[in-house]
Amino acid sequence: MFAGFARRHLRAVRVAQWGLPPADDPARPLVVYANHPSWWDGVAFMLYSTELFPGRRMFIPMEAAALARYGFMRRIGVFGVEQNSARGAVAFLRAAKAVLAEPSHMLWMNAPGRFMDVRERPVPMAPGLVRLAEYAPTARFLPMAIEYPFWSERAPEMLAAYGPPLDGAALAALDREARAEALARALQAAMDRLAGDAMARDPARFRPVLRGREGMGGIYERWRHLHAVARGKPFDPRHDPTIGGSA
Repeated sequence: MFAGFARRHLRAVRVAQWGLPPADDPARPLVVYANHPSWWDGVAFMLYSTELFPGRRMFIPMEAAALARYGFMRRIGVFGVEQNSARGAVAFLRAAKAVLAEPSHMLWMNAPGRFMDVRERPVPMAPGLVRLAEYAPTARFLPMAIEYPFWSERAPEMLAAYGPPLDGAALAALDREARAEALARALQAAMDRLAGDAMARDPARFRPVLRGREGMGGIYERWRHLHAVARGKPFDPRHDPTIGGSA
């Protein structure tokens, strides 16, 4: 379902060659924490978790009011949290602790707790994420940078990259301010490096995860197709063929 939706609306889903996930440790649960630039982030979590983390079961916290509108998502590991309340924060930490008690589980979450522009600095860290290492010291915390740039086609790219994982016990040993800084610093480093690759517009820097739509569509693309046929040449739907294909 999510893959088909992405193919219709994105040019490609890619992961940076330098930012592939590290070797998995099946004996330890995983927390993937990402920046939050777009509504697409939930779809990104579904796509990358399926393609890059086989064998693990994913869970995602979502604002309870939003989840009420997308109830089917409960069947794929999404659980509701009440934001901006002490009761909700306690409930999230209890639920996350239960999820991460199983080594094969992974928890994916938006680190800021709100939407943020990819250029915003410093990168905010939600209090629930900062406290999570106290409840799940056996987990590894993996920073994930996400961007959705438009290159040369009508549809945007979905780009991601992972930084080195942080040890939950080492994070738990820090005071909360230092822990927030460590989490933010790791995520920002991945975001900054991914931004350089996004600006380069070079698909060779990425490993394709999913191929989507190419070309501009509509009357413009039909005219180009007819023009190519009239000249006896093969039709390339890409707006700018100098920028490599999506896979």
